Amino acid sequence: MRSKKRIWLTAALATTAVAGVLVFEGVTGDSPADTDAKSGPAGPDVHATALKVADDGTSATLGKRDTAPFSMLGITWTDPAAKVTGAVEVRTRSAADGTWTSWLPLGTDVTGRAETGRAGVRGGTEPRWVGPSNGVEARINTGGKVSSKLPAGLRLDTVDPGRGTLNAEPAAFAADLPGAEDPAATPTAEPSDPVAPEPTAPDTGTEPSGEATPTTDPTPDASEPAGRTPTPTASTSPSPSASTPPAPTLPPAPPSTVPKPPIVSRAGWGADESMSPEAPEYLNGVKAVFVHHTAETNNYSCADSAAIVRGLYAYHVKANGWKDLGYNFVVDKCGTVFEGRKGGVDRPVFGAHTYGFNRDTAGIAVIGTYTDAAAPTAATTAVARVAAWKLGQYKVDPAGTTTLTAGATGGNFAGTRFTSGTAYTFNTVSGHRDGFNTQCPGTKLYGQLPAIRSLAAGPVTGLTVKSVTGAGLSGTTYYTKSAVTVGWSASTPSVFVSKYELLVDGKSVATAAGTATSAKATLAVGTHKVQVRATHQSGKVTTSTAVTVVADQSAPSFTTKPNLALRTGTVNTTAVPLTLKWKATDTAALKEVRLTAPVAKTYGPTTTSASHTAKSGAATAWPMTAYDWAGNTATASVSGTPVILQESSGQKTGTWTTKSSTSYLGGKSYSSSSKGASLSWTFTGRSAALVVSRAATSGQVYVYVDGVKTSTVDLKSSSTKYRDALWTKTWSGSAKHTVKIVVVGTSGRPAVTTDGLVYLK
Repeated sequence: MRSKKRIWLTAALATTAVAGVLVFEGVTGDSPADTDAKSGPAGPDVHATALKVADDGTSATLGKRDTAPFSMLGITWTDPAAKVTGAVEVRTRSAADGTWTSWLPLGTDVTGRAETGRAGVRGGTEPRWVGPSNGVEARINTGGKVSSKLPAGLRLDTVDPGRGTLNAEPAAFAADLPGAEDPAATPTAEPSDPVAPEPTAPDTGTEPSGEATPTTDPTPDASEPAGRTPTPTASTSPSPSASTPPAPTLPPAPPSTVPKPPIVSRAGWGADESMSPEAPEYLNGVKAVFVHHTAETNNYSCADSAAIVRGLYAYHVKANGWKDLGYNFVVDKCGTVFEGRKGGVDRPVFGAHTYGFNRDTAGIAVIGTYTDAAAPTAATTAVARVAAWKLGQYKVDPAGTTTLTAGATGGNFAGTRFTSGTAYTFNTVSGHRDGFNTQCPGTKLYGQLPAIRSLAAGPVTGLTVKSVTGAGLSGTTYYTKSAVTVGWSASTPSVFVSKYELLVDGKSVATAAGTATSAKATLAVGTHKVQVRATHQSGKVTTSTAVTVVADQSAPSFTTKPNLALRTGTVNTTAVPLTLKWKATDTAALKEVRLTAPVAKTYGPTTTSASHTAKSGAATAWPMTAYDWAGNTATASVSGTPVILQESSGQKTGTWTTKSSTSYLGGKSYSSSSKGASLSWTFTGRSAALVVSRAATSGQVYVYVDGVKTSTVDLKSSSTKYRDALWTKTWSGSAKHTVKIVVVGTSGRPAVTTDGLVYLK
């Protein structure tokens, strides 16, 4: 009679052949030297305390009491199919300072039937992480409704997650090795490859107990010999060494279409493998993932996440009576991913997370409660990475849909009815509430699932060019001489991006890592369209909107060189008013013109003149630089010396009187009311200005330039003014000129007062 040989497996594979049995065991101590150690930090510890149920069966309590240390708790009951419809609340005492919490709710919209078909499975609330505690009180109240009697076997389970160091000799678990012959085997009626039975609807008309699980072999006797190998460094499926006998038949661990995210192995978070000695069960593949929330609190430190996972593991196994941690993966709010149920993260491990739909799926639980608060970005990013990787092993689109066959009959939170054995359409990334009745993973996290699908499936979103360094921006166009650094941003986190490419006129000119935010390029002279292309880890491609970049190496030019002219205004010996003029152009785009001395000023591209003052009697240079948007420059300069000619230096005719005042240039001025009286100055320069004093009674003068009458100037002013440059004349170049004024003798106000002439040389 041929029979399958049995192998014993744990986290890592080591083998020894003893009496025809292959034994595989994982070492959990620090080194081979401690393999026989029996002492060490304590593993998880669960204490159960019965609740006192009221006579009418509608309420239950557990009085305030001291307890052994614990950090997680929940309330469980005998029948996994039973529900508690009232309020389940606890309060705990802090082990650190002895303070009691307020009453904390325990979630009851969970089912204990996620893993049935086993003896001792219990229903229960969602476990709640409360942190190190040493006292507890509990109460359950259904509101006095006789029709809402509490289930039997109510008890409080408190969990001390331990300190995370494993026993050096965990129990092995059993699996079948097909094809081997056991001389000692006796014939049995069992087939060599037992098949898990399909669930059937119970006669009571209620939901069946859940998906049936494959039959497992019994745990080996403690006296069964076992080998030992060093602790594995990764949580992937084990593989024997070259000297090992043939490995057991396991489902394949196919490569994924996307990179595997970092995952803390069971050894890494301190799983006590002796708590769950049974062999893992496997699916044919994974068609969808279900997202959950767990542990009922967001108020935890990520430094405690491993302890929370140990607590969940202990609660599921020792309080709920499950074979192992129910979820395939657990994610904390900081984005750390923990391996869940044993069997190899890269294999399709049969979990216990979504009643009725555990087959062909994987469960990812986020530590926290997300009914009213959204899950942190780090957590949703991690969920998307795990979902993309796991589904990618089976070529499943995270943004797509799939069909799953219900393993039970009932309804869900949205009112959808399921019939056992019937196929239904699901998103490949679904929430627990899409299955049977529960609000998990909370309204907020459920609302984040579309974004999680988008992250997992791609493409990269929000891709835009943010900057072009080495270029100037005018309007919507960038200008550069040649070399640029293009910066970009994207909404999609970099962990999902395989690469970025910089495109110039549609061609890739630079490739950068998914973590990059910029790349360099050298552009030929001309106008270009510049874009960024992002490749999502899924292979999907996104290209940004193009920006226009003009490469320009031509310098601007001064079509009108800088020049100076005297202007009207008040004259002082230290500040003679003048106007600086210029005109600059560029073949591409002029940016600005800068004056660097005697003062620093910057003018826009359309400005062609500016008012300034200069010290009299001193030569002043006015250097200017024109800039285009590409950074090309051109320079030009002008210099000039304002000279003040006092009235006494002029040639006069007729009657003039001298007036003295500190308000006059040099302290004196000439005044005349005689019609025809004149005063003239001869100079060599390119600009001149007549300086006068003005009042309401001031008269008029005729102005002659080089013997030609050019204008009549009225000195009348409603306010008194001194040293006022009232009339100016500018020539294209410097030359000898004579300016003469003649008193008009205006009726009623004949007097005029002159303070001299200013010219620019």
